Amino acid sequence: MTQEEKTAVEERIVDVLRTVYDPEIPVNIYDLGLIYKVDVKETGDVDIDMTFTAPSCPAADFILEDVRQKVDAVDGVRNATVNLVFEPVWDQSMMTEEARVELGFD
Repeated sequence: MTQEEKTAVEERIVDVLRTVYDPEIPVNIYDLGLIYKVDVKETGDVDIDMTFTAPSCPAADFILEDVRQKVDAVDGVRNATVNLVFEPVWDQSMMTEEARVELGFD
């Protein structure tokens, strides 16, 4: 996979990540800043590091599986691995400007 192909796959992954929501928050997980890393390998394997706004998120299993299934379905992805991480600790500064406005933080 060339660098251009990897970049195109990563852009498609970001697009699908913007369709994943925590049922309690009206902003997608990507704009919330919950995605820390999207690593597309030459083989088409993808490693994603993500977190939650709180470690005890009641929808964690649902969200993780939604991310995995949607990324697995992206053209060019062979296999997606989603890693749940809590370092660094998520805070509101990780949100996009649009997310902060939507949630009334700005």
